[in-house]
Amino acid sequence: MPFLSQVFPGEGKPGRWNGGTGAGDGRANTGPTVCAGRALTCVSVGRYRGPLGFVGPHGVGGQKVGRLASAYGQAVTAHRLARERLDLARRLLAALGPAAPSATELVARLARLGGRLAAPASGATPATEDPVPVRIGEATTLDGGFPVLVPLGGGCHLTVDADARDLRVGELLRTVVLRLLAAAPAGTVRVAGIDTVAFGATFLPLRPLLDAGVLRPAATTVADVAALLDEAERHARAAQQAAPADRELLVLVAAAAPPPREAARLAALTHAGASAAVCVLLAGHPPAGPGEAPPSGAATAVRLLQRYAHVGDPPGHPFSADGSGLAAPVVLDGDLPPDTVAALAARLGPAARRDTPPAFADLLPTARWTESSASGLSTVVGRADRRAVTVAFDDATPHWLVAGRTGAGKTVFLLDVLYGLAARYAPAELQLWLLDFKEGVSFTEFVPTDRDPSWLPHARAVGIESDREYGLAVLRELRRELDRRAGVLKRHGVTKLADLPADARMPRVVAVVDEFQVLLAGTDALAREAVDLLEELARKGRSYGMHLVLASQATTGIESLYGRAEAIFGQFPLRVALAGGGGVLDPRDDAASALPTGAAVLNTAAGAFGAGTVVRFPDAYGARDELARLRQELWRARPADNRPPAVFRGYAAARLEDDPAFAALRPGGGHPVALVGRTVDVAGSAASFTLDATPGRHLAVVGAAPVGADVLRAAALSLARQHAPGDARFLLAPLAEAGAGAAESTGANLAAAGHPVERLDAAALRDRLADLAGAGPPGKRTYLVLFGADAATAALARPDPATFRSGHDDLRALLRDGSGRGVHVLGWWRGLPRLAEDLGGAHHRDDVACLVALNVPAAELGLHLGVPALAYQPRADRALLVDRHDQRTLLIVPFAGGGEG
Repeated sequence: MPFLSQVFPGEGKPGRWNGGTGAGDGRANTGPTVCAGRALTCVSVGRYRGPLGFVGPHGVGGQKVGRLASAYGQAVTAHRLARERLDLARRLLAALGPAAPSATELVARLARLGGRLAAPASGATPATEDPVPVRIGEATTLDGGFPVLVPLGGGCHLTVDADARDLRVGELLRTVVLRLLAAAPAGTVRVAGIDTVAFGATFLPLRPLLDAGVLRPAATTVADVAALLDEAERHARAAQQAAPADRELLVLVAAAAPPPREAARLAALTHAGASAAVCVLLAGHPPAGPGEAPPSGAATAVRLLQRYAHVGDPPGHPFSADGSGLAAPVVLDGDLPPDTVAALAARLGPAARRDTPPAFADLLPTARWTESSASGLSTVVGRADRRAVTVAFDDATPHWLVAGRTGAGKTVFLLDVLYGLAARYAPAELQLWLLDFKEGVSFTEFVPTDRDPSWLPHARAVGIESDREYGLAVLRELRRELDRRAGVLKRHGVTKLADLPADARMPRVVAVVDEFQVLLAGTDALAREAVDLLEELARKGRSYGMHLVLASQATTGIESLYGRAEAIFGQFPLRVALAGGGGVLDPRDDAASALPTGAAVLNTAAGAFGAGTVVRFPDAYGARDELARLRQELWRARPADNRPPAVFRGYAAARLEDDPAFAALRPGGGHPVALVGRTVDVAGSAASFTLDATPGRHLAVVGAAPVGADVLRAAALSLARQHAPGDARFLLAPLAEAGAGAAESTGANLAAAGHPVERLDAAALRDRLADLAGAGPPGKRTYLVLFGADAATAALARPDPATFRSGHDDLRALLRDGSGRGVHVLGWWRGLPRLAEDLGGAHHRDDVACLVALNVPAAELGLHLGVPALAYQPRADRALLVDRHDQRTLLIVPFAGGGEG
């Protein structure tokens, strides 16, 4: 022992102790005993028989005794020093307080402390900021047991080396989830499961949480897992940019290790830190080998043994000093009772449902029209997790691209945006131009109707079931507005709308085109011009405060955009992908494939992969009463000079009596004009022909549709309104049964207005044509109105026995020369070949310069007009107006109705 080496320096072996003065006399001597520590060494002073025999007090023997005496002295000194140190240690221990507790008392203290920490304390610090202590089992020792708690959330995670095929793993995961939910404030934790080994069975006992909206359906396939990790990564990025109070903890529970690529992504989330607001519970995770770094981030590792589990050191709160983990076996907890799960789901359900779409009122500001659009427009559109999401029209996101399949909620999303903007910005700050190309009434909300005469004061032009021609007219109008604004900016020496002085400030324009692919369909001249205008507006609109929103079910396969799609869509940084609308995102991003109705992916990086945020938005249609109140409130607050928007209702028939141009007609206003319909343009202006003395100023309405008779009626009544009573005469020939009602109504209205009316049958028409063709200038302007001119073909074809002239000869002479004498023919022919024959062939087509074509095939009409590639598609309630003198070809909505009068 060490002490012996001090007492006997240089002695390698002990000898034998003998008493007496001689060798081997057997008498025992006694001497003082020296004790040091726990080793007791006795040294007796006397004769010593060593290996060489007895040595006396002199000589060699004396020297030995001297050395023994010296060692004895050293031993006494060492003993005295040890006693002093022992006394000092006792005094120090007394100064420190009571003696250290026993192992039994220590275990009891741990049990009491663990019980208090493991008790749920709902309403405490959110798990996104600080870890929450969660019990996983009980440690066992010879002196009793105590709960084992591990930190979760706040950047801390949990791994288990076995997967859910071991029943203990499923029980542990479910219990940890329930205790974490119970310990965190309600509404701050959302759970998503991955179960590729049991097809979701691991999470079946947690079904009440699924029904409450706290737990989402488990991902069971590789594609499901990849989609879930996409969402988790988006959640992490959004959380890192949000304030801590706005973060929601996403708990990813993997019942088994996913494939290597997905496992690496899951492990990366464990390294993201507390700001990512993600907590990973990963089963089937292999433990680190000796000397290896843990394969996951800040995670507590649990290793299952045959009967117990070993719990490693939690991150930041180690159980051991050497990294060995808890030095006690742990019995893991089993499933909690089903009643506990149901009660927890009932408590968390209301808070979880707050993450469902917000109410429409949540999108609106507390005060109306208080914001300035000088630097841009912004509005709340919905909620991501528990935070409001704002979208903007500004320099960063000047234009938006919105996509989603039918029923995904595009129209609802647009209504939410438009009402949110209208509530924040006054009409002097914002103008809306709205186009809807689908068969619906998306934007009827914003225009006056018979049921509600109010309108949205910001709306300037609204197209409901718009025609392509109307859409093109709107784009042309926007192009003119862009040029006007460019001039204003040049005059003030600035390059952006935001730099204009306050007295020159102009409202920002938001133009929404729903189902824009209809406008760009085909490769005709209209589509090509529309593409050119869209590209110019997209490139220049940012600087001039003009913003575009293009919405569609799909943005691919549009023929007119081949080779130009990237140049146009590249100007649209904000992409909104609803369910089925992933075409506006990066091809690798399938976040929109499984979205529910009322949810959308918002991506402000032109669809870049992984840059989107899933947003829930309210159903505006479900808040009809609130919409009506808001619209009435804004309408009552409109400026005094605010006018109703120009409205194009593509589904509605046009009526002469409703047209403001008809109401404005007065006698003596110059050359009379015949109103035949409403032009498909932004202003909804009347479609008309001027009937002056120029040869050929006659009107032919062509087509089998009965609306042809109504067009004649409208033309005759509008002409009559421009003459004083008795200044014009009207000759009405109801030749076809289909036009009898319109002819009767026309005659009654003309007579009521004081104009002379003469009714002609086919025979009387034959005679009257001869008079009109041969007479000189009449005393008053004359209008010959033929309702079904082709029905008189047989009567007009017979020649006069005396002069050999037919009725057709007189008709052709009247068409050629009549307008110069104040006689105009207004006729409805039910077939274009019959009209051509009555005119005398194609070389006489200019004898009727004014043409309204109804349901006439485009090829046939083009052949008659000498335009081989005429871009016209016959359809109901539309007509093509052709004025050969003015070189006008316009799509119009023909006047209909009125025949019952």
